[in-house]
Amino acid sequence: MIKIILIIVAVFIVYCLIEMIRELRDFRVTKYRICSQKLNGIKREKKIIFLSDLHNRMYGEENERLLESIRNQHPDLILIGGDMLVRKDGNSYDKTVHFLAKLPGICPVYCANGNHEQKLKELPDKYEQSYEEYKKALTASGIHMLENASETVKLDEVPVKLSGLEIPLGAYARFGKKELSLKEITDRIGEHGDDYQILLAHHPGYMKEYLAYGADLILGGHYHGCVVQLPGIGGVISTNFTLFPKYSGGIYQEGEQTAVVSRGLGTHSVPLRLWNWPELIVLELSGNEISFRMKFDKR
Repeated sequence: MIKIILIIVAVFIVYCLIEMIRELRDFRVTKYRICSQKLNGIKREKKIIFLSDLHNRMYGEENERLLESIRNQHPDLILIGGDMLVRKDGNSYDKTVHFLAKLPGICPVYCANGNHEQKLKELPDKYEQSYEEYKKALTASGIHMLENASETVKLDEVPVKLSGLEIPLGAYARFGKKELSLKEITDRIGEHGDDYQILLAHHPGYMKEYLAYGADLILGGHYHGCVVQLPGIGGVISTNFTLFPKYSGGIYQEGEQTAVVSRGLGTHSVPLRLWNWPELIVLELSGNEISFRMKFDKR
């Protein structure tokens, strides 16, 4: 009996190792459909690509596999949620910049920062890499930077407000959760307003606060899917050592509001993944009227 148990354990360990190797070598496309009455002026479904937590990862020469996958989706908009680079010395972001600079050739691109970019920006003397050079290269390619700022785009006749939020760096502490008040959010990006709003807010540990702010669609990342995803349960442990965080990766409906948390495209501190594939997220936006018509047509 003991021998059988040991064999089963050994087979399981081998399976986990093979699965981790597979998940570190490739990514998957994850699609979510999002409907809102505020989007009823959209004449046809719009596709938004959401990229987060690349951390300088390359999928093929010059990230061609990832770029090809993005092109194949024919997106109307690309949103970047931060941590595309690694802030630590010895990790050049040149290849990442080269990849990102190609995206505006596909469709409009809007970029918010994660904690890695924010630390480069706010602590310039601590790192050899320059945030200003990074930002300069991205804006020169046509990427719109959302640094505690908002811009409004039109999806057909519907105005959509895109906001990039940078929370205080202390909120990214590894142990314990710092307070983030509604005032701190509004001081940075202003009031929610009446238009449909997409909020790029990197740290999902403050989802309760983002929801209270009122954004219609909240896009986050940062946790990398908590390294291990247990089916039916979710992520095991977050980057700030919270066990089984609610918003570890996936889509979450909170009344009329929607939150999407990316499991990321790369790894950083813990270069492991298990049942937690890197993902390219495709958001399919439509109004409730369009969604109803599509459902009716299928029948």
